Amino acid sequence: MAFDFTGKRVLVAGGSRGIGRAIALGFARAGARVSACARGADGLAALAAEGVQHVQAADLADAAQIEAWVAAAASALGGIDVLVNNASGFGMGDTEEGWKRGLDVDVMATVRASHAALPHLRAARGCIVNTTSISGLGPSMRTPAYAAVKALIINYTASQAAALAKDGIRVNAVAPGSIEFPGGTWEKRRAEDPALYQRILGSIPFGRLGEPEEVADVALFLASPLARWVTGQTIVVDGGQMLT
Repeated sequence: MAFDFTGKRVLVAGGSRGIGRAIALGFARAGARVSACARGADGLAALAAEGVQHVQAADLADAAQIEAWVAAAASALGGIDVLVNNASGFGMGDTEEGWKRGLDVDVMATVRASHAALPHLRAARGCIVNTTSISGLGPSMRTPAYAAVKALIINYTASQAAALAKDGIRVNAVAPGSIEFPGGTWEKRRAEDPALYQRILGSIPFGRLGEPEEVADVALFLASPLARWVTGQTIVVDGGQMLT
C-alpha cells in the first residue's frame, strides 16, 4: 500500500465519477473513512458498495446542501481530517450560463465546503486538496469561462494556504491535464469531435490521455505526511501536455 490513511476522515466533494471517484476510492483503500457527495445517485451507490462509508446526494451549486453534507459527514465519520474539493460545473463558453455554472460549482462550492469544514479541520490540523486544471494556467479561446474559474481556484488555493498556516492546515491543488474515463468529457469528445480529440492526444508526449487514478495518487500524496512541508502549491498532473 503506497499510503496509509488509517483512522483519517476524508470528505470528497464531487466524488461519484472520474477523478473524484478515484480519489474517494483511493483514500478508502488506504484505510480512511470517506464521505462523498455528488448529484448522481447511481455513482454514489457504487461508491458505497466499494467501501466508501458515507455518501450523500447534494447539488454543489446549493449552499444549504453543501453545509448539510459537511455536517452529516463530520457526524458520520467523527470529524474531518481531509477535504477534497473536486466538483466542476464544466461551464465552458463565454456565456452567462457558462460563467454561472463555473462560478457556482467550481468556485463557490470550494469556498463553501472549505468554510463549513474549517472548524473540524482546525481541530484535526488537517488539510485541503482542491482540484483545478491545466486550463487555469493560461488563456483559452475554446473554454474561456472554465479556464478563468480554474485560474481562480489556483489563486484561492494559495490564499487559503497563507491564511490557514497559522492553524496548521495545509492547502494544495492538483491540476490535471486531459483525463479520459467512461462517460467523461474526453470519451464524448472522441466520438463527437474526433479532430479535437486527436489534436489533444497529439499534444501529450506519452501518446495517451491520463487516467483518473493518476491524479488521485497525487491528491493522496498531498494529503499525506510525505507532503507535510508542502502548502500553497498547484501540482500539474498532465503527462507533459503543457510541455508541447
